[in-house]
Amino acid sequence: MKILAIESSCDETAAAVVEDGRRILSNIISSQVESHIIYGGVVPEIASRMHAEAISGVVKAALDEAGVTLAETDAVAVTYAPGLIGALLVGTNFAKGLSYSSGKPLIPVHHLRSHIAANYITSPGLEPPFLCLVVSGGHSHIVAVNDYTDFTVIGKTRDDAAGECMDKAARAMGLDYPGGKNLDIISREGDPHAYKFPHPKVDSGKYDFSFSGLKTAIINTIHNAGQKGEEINIPDLGASCIETVAEILCDKVSQAAEEFGFDKIALAGGVSANSRLREKMKALCGGKGYRLYLPSLDLCGDNAAMVGAQGYYEYLSGNTAGLDLNSYATMPIDKPFYKEEQNG
Repeated sequence: MKILAIESSCDETAAAVVEDGRRILSNIISSQVESHIIYGGVVPEIASRMHAEAISGVVKAALDEAGVTLAETDAVAVTYAPGLIGALLVGTNFAKGLSYSSGKPLIPVHHLRSHIAANYITSPGLEPPFLCLVVSGGHSHIVAVNDYTDFTVIGKTRDDAAGECMDKAARAMGLDYPGGKNLDIISREGDPHAYKFPHPKVDSGKYDFSFSGLKTAIINTIHNAGQKGEEINIPDLGASCIETVAEILCDKVSQAAEEFGFDKIALAGGVSANSRLREKMKALCGGKGYRLYLPSLDLCGDNAAMVGAQGYYEYLSGNTAGLDLNSYATMPIDKPFYKEEQNG
């Protein structure tokens, strides 16, 4: 089964053709990074306009690279939630138009579900159940993947996501957007134990995260040094920031895996590309005898191949939508709103 997939949840306009949920026939990404660097982050209105300008060409390129026509595909999958609402609407409406004009089924795909599905492409032998740590600029979740379309959230952030914490810290250090990526690069030369930062706790929710306090502590360190006229070693500070985030994430995953009996652990989301987090996850799983699954680096960030992978399993589960499909800025990974709307 060949699925044409579309992704436009943030600042990447992407389209791909994926066969049977595991094989990439094409994967085209049009990045907006250069347009957002001067602002230090993604400007939603600019992102939406750029998606509208790029999407037709990106979809055509994906079909051409795969060597198929729209008529030769079997369905159209699209990220419809969560994300920047204006950006999502561009992709959703374009996919609805393709579905209507071609008569192909329309498959709505949750963004976080698709990040998890990137592992199915990198590791074709991976099957549920497994435990997945989903970490990105907007999300930090520990998810039990019970089946391809059955998820249970074990823990999630109460405030800032891990990626947002690192992005804001990087900006305070004077690093360009994308902050998390540049922080990872510069911190490789630093001492991860040069600065000591707290591991914030939450009052309830054993596996929930809180990164706002850590973000504030790092920013205050920079401001205090500036007020005293002291120099900050940016590689050391960056390495210490990443080390603290990675320790918090790995500690929670380790506890959850032990309590819920998982011996297969996966990593997903944009922050899954972070080199130190990958190292610590490998050490954790190696020490406990767990099998670790990591998405290839080219599938960690937003892309449409992962949408096509998850779209395949959504289709097999009967999760298709009509032309009344809407987009949503927020949505739980385990409870798709469009189902509720269909059921009245």
